[in-house]
Amino acid sequence: MKRQTVQATISAAKEERPVAELVQLANRFKSSIYFETSNKVINAKSIMGMMTLNLISGLDVTITADGEDEEVAVEQLAAYITGK
Repeated sequence: MKRQTVQATISAAKEERPVAELVQLANRFKSSIYFETSNKVINAKSIMGMMTLNLISGLDVTITADGEDEEVAVEQLAAYITGK
């Protein structure tokens, strides 16, 4: 299991496209992937769940992946959320 906490620099609270792209990226991996904020744990492969995350710039998000490609999954998702 791989975990990393990052601070979001993208804002997807009022726009669906960044969330859809994030879910598409998560679905490229075989690992189970979850995003956690102070009060929610969301399956990163669920568009409906991710829409409830209210991803805003400055939000701390913990990305957890478990599976054969967990390292790459966390690395790429963290890069997307932080805009790197």
